[in-house]
Amino acid sequence: MNAPVSTAALAESVAEKSLLRFITCGSVDDGKSTLIGRLLYDTKLIFDDQLAAIEKDSKKYGTTGPGIDLALLVDGLEAEREQGITIDVAYRYFATDKRTFIVADTPGHEQYTRNMATGASTADVAVILIDARKGVLTQTKRHSFICSLLGIRHVVVAVNKIDLVGYSHVVFAEIEQAYREFAEKLGFASITPIPMSALTGANVTAPSPDLPWYRGPTLLSYLEEITVEADRVNRPMRFPVQWVNRPNLDFRGFAGTLASGEIRPGDEVTVAASGKTTKVARIVAMGGDLDLAQAGDSVTLTLADEVDVARGDVLAPPTDRPTVANQFAARIIWMEQEQLIPGRSYLLKLATRTTPASVVAIRHKIDVNTLDELAARTLSLNEIAEATIETASPIAFDPYSENRETGAFILIDRETNATAAAGMILHGLRRATNIHRHATTVDRAARARLKRQKPAILWFTGLSGSGKSSVANRVEQMLVGRGQHTMLLDGDNVRFGLNKDLGFTDADRVENIRRVGEVAKLFVEAGTLVLCSFISPFESERRMARDLVGEGEFIEIFVDTPLETCIARDPKGLYKRALAGDIPNFTGVSSPYEAPQNAELVLKTADADVDALAERVVEALLKRGFIESFDDPVI
Repeated sequence: MNAPVSTAALAESVAEKSLLRFITCGSVDDGKSTLIGRLLYDTKLIFDDQLAAIEKDSKKYGTTGPGIDLALLVDGLEAEREQGITIDVAYRYFATDKRTFIVADTPGHEQYTRNMATGASTADVAVILIDARKGVLTQTKRHSFICSLLGIRHVVVAVNKIDLVGYSHVVFAEIEQAYREFAEKLGFASITPIPMSALTGANVTAPSPDLPWYRGPTLLSYLEEITVEADRVNRPMRFPVQWVNRPNLDFRGFAGTLASGEIRPGDEVTVAASGKTTKVARIVAMGGDLDLAQAGDSVTLTLADEVDVARGDVLAPPTDRPTVANQFAARIIWMEQEQLIPGRSYLLKLATRTTPASVVAIRHKIDVNTLDELAARTLSLNEIAEATIETASPIAFDPYSENRETGAFILIDRETNATAAAGMILHGLRRATNIHRHATTVDRAARARLKRQKPAILWFTGLSGSGKSSVANRVEQMLVGRGQHTMLLDGDNVRFGLNKDLGFTDADRVENIRRVGEVAKLFVEAGTLVLCSFISPFESERRMARDLVGEGEFIEIFVDTPLETCIARDPKGLYKRALAGDIPNFTGVSSPYEAPQNAELVLKTADADVDALAERVVEALLKRGFIESFDDPVI
């Protein structure tokens, strides 16, 4: 049994030692958890009570017969122990006389690739395990490629379970050659193959007499001696603002964690987005003011001048600023069961900034087996691609190869709040560098005053046959009769011109609504009440249209008619053809309709006729102040 470990002694041993973060990854059951358990056991960093608990659990969950199952030191989730696989990312700390380590044990199962990417995002070295009996598998390649994308430069190819192939040099050499051939294009700075057995301990912390043909390092000696790239302190200063700290009228500070570089009082800084420059007055920390802050320090900065700084802004040196743009090229790993739809609105989170964004185009996806670039219009779970991302407003960023903290982002599904993709920025895109916004003297407010109304988008949504076009048409007729200025955009009509090139796939439906939303926005700028009548089946696309205009300028009107009623009406005979299979992707039959959950107005066509429903819309506009009340309408 290991000697007891003193917490105080452990803390003392950490002082003045360099830290190495590494990740273990590979396919299912390649022995990642067992390897980490072996490292902890052999470096005598298992407490006695832990060891007793593992001995007990080994009898219940273990897979190594009567011996201690070291994998259980890491596989803490009940589901993991029962299945014998790693699901979550498990972080463990250990130390030797030479170095301290934080290791991330990541899932091997394809279903949990997103967790593997999380663990790789902060690692300096990847230990990629390969079962000597199975060789290089698809998941081995996928994990290697993700490690390359996430900036890991050093890789250990841990050929595990070498004891199960008789410690064969031939098997080891074949796996090494196969892996090097695959990884040649990945750009790793070093690839170090090591034959080992995590179960027996061979070549993990000490050389094995069963491997006389191997002259390289053990895994532990490699980890103790590897020199990684310069740390974040040597990169240009980046300070993403997490919070504006205003406890009283005499103090205004900007709190956050220094992502890279270092900063001192008196240093000049620029707000990347606006270009405003000032100086750092103070660096405030828990223990008092600091003369220096470095990457990783959580501090509050006060500035010498009153400049506009908000959460999500990035402070940087005036002479070395990040890129500020609303388009960039990136590599993304798709993590949702539902396919990616280009043009759909997601939330992009980069550092402390969160903003609406969409994947404008997929340049190509990447075959993880061959690294070939393949044409693609969408992405499925765990697929990797290069894509063009567009954000709702310009954001500050660096290429991921230059700065992980300001070059990595995630896309969040706006409905489920789940992480849909992880991305690494390649470079900014400026498709129109020779144009700039032209300031106009007459604005929407002036145009609206002339029309004696407040502009807005009235967005009618509902199933085909619900009656939304009839209601919208009658509403416009009533508004014009009151002297209002209107425009009606109808789903069928725009497909004869503006959107005649689009079909009815999910991707085309998204693009259809995106274009209509932009046109509707222009009518709002003109001070007009624009009525949009579109099935618009997806909640995310309706939100995308809402986000194009100001707060309160979008009124969602759900024309709520049961599918059975719409089928019975079938004014254009479309349901009959769709049910017969003649019309693919027909909403309500072969394509879903996501009913609004928080529409400003719900019209149930079973309860009233078209005139009564239109009156309700006009009354709502009067109540909300979009139009004025007249005693004597024009018509």
